[in-house]
Amino acid sequence: MAAATILSCRYLLICSATLALLLLRLCSGLSLDTVREFLTREEDTVVFGLIERAKYPRNTPAYDPAGYLAGGGHGHDASFAEMFVRESEAVQAKAGRYQSLQEIPFFPFRVPFTLAPPYNFTTELYSAAALVNVNDAIWSMYFNELLPLLAKNGDDGNYAATVSSDLVCLQALSRRINYGRYVAEVKFIGDQQNYTTLIRNKDTDALMKLLTSEAQEDVVKRRVQKKAMVFGQNVTLDGPVETGNSNSSQTSFKVDPSLVYKLYDKWVIPLTKQVEVEYLLHRLD
Repeated sequence: MAAATILSCRYLLICSATLALLLLRLCSGLSLDTVREFLTREEDTVVFGLIERAKYPRNTPAYDPAGYLAGGGHGHDASFAEMFVRESEAVQAKAGRYQSLQEIPFFPFRVPFTLAPPYNFTTELYSAAALVNVNDAIWSMYFNELLPLLAKNGDDGNYAATVSSDLVCLQALSRRINYGRYVAEVKFIGDQQNYTTLIRNKDTDALMKLLTSEAQEDVVKRRVQKKAMVFGQNVTLDGPVETGNSNSSQTSFKVDPSLVYKLYDKWVIPLTKQVEVEYLLHRLD
């Protein structure tokens, strides 16, 4: 009898917690439409960030730890770019940037206080899964694979401006990709029975298949490519200069539209889905 009572109490607690979480979703306005709207707006930020970075050459010394040490790096085994990101995040953390779960630093640290006015951010994410992120993969992808394709060879010495634009790109990509946690939460709430079964079975392949919409992904990739074409034109008083189509050479645009398509096709969308799966695997913890 006692065991049955305990089970009943646990069931009521779980139901109450689920109901409270669902009510919170309704109050915060988190839905598939709001999630897609956020991701669509983030496309603009990503494209503009790439355009800004593309105006600087590679500036290789900014990414060489040995070069930074030779320039007086005070023994830090890190490049100038890494130290710039670390120090920038430290300042932004004190200003309250990472109070919102939408923002995840690349170098986590504890900040005892914030200078920002207090704000009660909503907690739409399930707490046991909220810390899932792929920032390490984003960091590696950006510097090792994307940047060599984005920036032309050369060195103009503008290292501070260059790595500052890197930081903007990194933060935009991190925010966009790790927002997959919110996507996963909305999808879980919308189809709780199917997701629960797959999560309990740890069936990652089936989870990936269930959350994938190839048609929607194709729309996203073609849309960001078009945004790169539109945003990347040289505008005059007589209107945009003729730039041809998406197959034009990179010199026709401020950033190659086909590269933006590739970014989403090869990295952004797959990493976002990786975040979604990892979040879902912890959704019943």
